[in-house]
Amino acid sequence: MKKPHLWYKKLYLGLILLFLYMPIVVMMFLSFNAGKSRAKWEGFSFRWYSELFQDRGIMQALQVTILVAVIAAVVATILGTLAAIGIYSMKKRPQAWMMTITNIPMTMPDIVTGISLMLLFLFTKVERGFVTMVMAHITFNTPYVILSVMPKLKQMNKHSYEAALDLGASPFYALTHVIIPEVKQGIITGAMLSFTLSLDDFTISYFTTSPMVQNLSTLIYSKARIGIDPTLYALSTIMFVALLVLLIIVNRRTAESKA
Repeated sequence: MKKPHLWYKKLYLGLILLFLYMPIVVMMFLSFNAGKSRAKWEGFSFRWYSELFQDRGIMQALQVTILVAVIAAVVATILGTLAAIGIYSMKKRPQAWMMTITNIPMTMPDIVTGISLMLLFLFTKVERGFVTMVMAHITFNTPYVILSVMPKLKQMNKHSYEAALDLGASPFYALTHVIIPEVKQGIITGAMLSFTLSLDDFTISYFTTSPMVQNLSTLIYSKARIGIDPTLYALSTIMFVALLVLLIIVNRRTAESKA
């Protein structure tokens, strides 16, 4: 059987990319339209970007989004790094079981995680808001940190930690001066991935917060239900570009850590 021609493969790839990214390109194009019409170009303008930064509700949601992402990334990075070190020190079979358990949240649909956490907060009578959103983000970010740190631990010399202890180092000193420097790239990658996922999350945030505390994704959803405002085009464009830059950095660091 003959292989398809190279042009056929390129055409197929081009159609897929066109289908995926053309709506985003159109949205970015409309964010610079001077008028509200989606069918008529009324001139190039930064009007909607100006109104975006003057919208108090959007700016408040932006602050919540960044604050939640930073806190969740920091806490998830610490917990995930310590968990990865603990799992790595286990024997082969318990380690395999723990990695399987760790991978389950990443393969589970976000709506299942969101509803489960919402039911947990309702059962424990914890009022949903900023704190519960942060806790939810930490929960789904931690496995990604573990997944980022584990490959670097496996590349490390197993006897480095024990050698440091034999030379008189305390366990904490050996952890901070032997293990952490060896897995630093994995930690940074996990932290950036956590921050990116937290910025982009909607489903879990929607179920674990209240209408009084909204991040950008839940705010966009609530505004879109009322009507599409061109400021949402500008906001979505900024979010897309920011997330694209972060993902490029994360992917480059991941490729470097595997090399």
